[in-house]
Amino acid sequence: MTAVTPLLAPDILYLFNHGRLFHAYRTLGAHMHVSDGVAGVRFAVWAPNARDVRVAGDFNGWAGEGCSLARLGTTGVWAGFVPGVGEGAAYKYEIVGADGRTRLKADPYAFRSELRPGTASIVARLDRYRWQDGEWAERKRRHPPYERPMLVYEAHLGSWRLDAPERFRTYAQLADELVDYVASMGYTHIEVLPLTEHPLDRSWGYQATGYFSATSRYGPPEGLQALVDRCHARGIGVILDWVPGHFCKDDHGLRLFDGTPLYEPADPRIAEKPLWGTLAFDFGKAEVQSFLISDAIFWLDVFHLDGLRVDAVASMIDLHFDKPPSMHVLNRHGGSENLDALDFLRKLNETVFRYFPDTLMIAEDSSAWPGVTSPTYLGGLGFNYKWNMGWMNDALRYMETDPSQRSAKHSLLTFSLLYAFSENYVLPLSHDEVVHGKRSLLNKMPGSYEEKFANLRLFYGYWMTHPGKKLLFMGGEFGQFDEWKDAEGLDWVLLQYPLHEAMQRYVRDLNALYAAEDALWERDHAPDGFEWIDADNAAQSVLSYVRRARDPRRHLVVVCNFSRQSYPAFRIGVPTGAVHRVILNSDAPGYGGTGCRVPRQAKAARKPLHGQPFSLEIPLPALSFLLLEPERLAVE
Repeated sequence: MTAVTPLLAPDILYLFNHGRLFHAYRTLGAHMHVSDGVAGVRFAVWAPNARDVRVAGDFNGWAGEGCSLARLGTTGVWAGFVPGVGEGAAYKYEIVGADGRTRLKADPYAFRSELRPGTASIVARLDRYRWQDGEWAERKRRHPPYERPMLVYEAHLGSWRLDAPERFRTYAQLADELVDYVASMGYTHIEVLPLTEHPLDRSWGYQATGYFSATSRYGPPEGLQALVDRCHARGIGVILDWVPGHFCKDDHGLRLFDGTPLYEPADPRIAEKPLWGTLAFDFGKAEVQSFLISDAIFWLDVFHLDGLRVDAVASMIDLHFDKPPSMHVLNRHGGSENLDALDFLRKLNETVFRYFPDTLMIAEDSSAWPGVTSPTYLGGLGFNYKWNMGWMNDALRYMETDPSQRSAKHSLLTFSLLYAFSENYVLPLSHDEVVHGKRSLLNKMPGSYEEKFANLRLFYGYWMTHPGKKLLFMGGEFGQFDEWKDAEGLDWVLLQYPLHEAMQRYVRDLNALYAAEDALWERDHAPDGFEWIDADNAAQSVLSYVRRARDPRRHLVVVCNFSRQSYPAFRIGVPTGAVHRVILNSDAPGYGGTGCRVPRQAKAARKPLHGQPFSLEIPLPALSFLLLEPERLAVE
């Protein structure tokens, strides 16, 4: 069986070699092809320093000697047509490296992979699914996200529900169960942990080998396409956790792909990621840029995803990130910034928005790098959202503090408003905060069993009314008590217990209220969408503020009592003299609260307070969140 060299257009290879081939998955990899009337597969792979490249598979007894590919000039690409090979064939590249050693490598551009522990690539087509989401795409085009509600449910598909160890729900099952559940809870988006093929379950997908291959753990790639389509039919966007920062060192993966550092930098001080035991990509290499940017485009194009959450941006842009001094290197200007990574991120975002202008590009960035969500033409990195890690760390530190000590840490809740509008923020309560001994959100809360639930309901109210879009990891909505166990399913049995069932009801109602009230999201990124009533009441651990819609007359009043003290009559300033209706009370009996009586409405009086022309008096239960709406707005 001899490979015949196919014609690959020189202009395509030129773009690839210059970091400008943004649909490289249409050329490289394994593609079914007909040559002179004979059906087979065209293989193409980049291995510039290899001595020889052959295709070994189940169609030739895994002996590649008779299936050598041809080197295409100085492009570094090897290609060939193998007749008689069809869809479903398993294969690898047999690469004789520059060092003379032969390595079996999975195809970096493969569309499908074997289920682990198998590591072979599989010939596959991804063009058969008939999408039904045209209406969704048009709606997304008409309504940019900035002034729309965004409430994201973060999920790990392998542990959302499990019947038994490693008995995963399939994409097809999740298209019914997960999507219906997320829709019933009122979320606007699902964010899934990485779905690129990966060898180790416990890496959660963050250490990949198949960047164009949806993991086979949950079924064929068409199942994922149907899952996304079903989400869109239910009005739910889909965001993929995408990992361009590093890759695993498994022998069949990208490491030393042609016997030399190819996808990784040659300098091990830059290449090595000691925190994770992985390797960084060489962001300055043109062909690596074509690979990674094409991968981003691939998921948006072939799987109709609505956004990418770009993982570990801080580790990409800092040459010293979590490295000992012995591994420190400086850039050409004498700084520690990874200039190649910064240029890559700008190019990535420019390219994505050129092809898919309605995409969400979200940076998971713990650094203080300025302008992450500013346009590249203004010197920014060009994302349209950034996770607010500072808010998350401060808010959780505060909530973990016993209420008796919170007055000394009051600024942890208020500091975020000093920078809340410097970027377009998402407020994340993600999987990272409920693993590795950090405890679940519920179990972070101090106090008695009942107080834990009261604290969490209060915290969710503060989170939902703070400027910024929202993200919650699965299980948080019903008060998962144990931290996330990635090899097991969520503890759905907890819904048999009243306080957990009440927590789920509270979150569902809070989600619905968020979606219905434009004051909670329409001006998320503008200072005039937020106004303090009283930010300085540390002594009583009480916060009060106003959230405003685009029409400033449309507003909500928020009161949060983070103390154990109840106040039968608590007075706050308000902007108008209207009757204010309590539209959510976290202490209500139906949510598991104490039932401390709070009237359904209160009339403001012309008694100026807190810099406001009016004020009103309400009972304020301990550890409670109250949301009030001027009555005249509610009946418009």
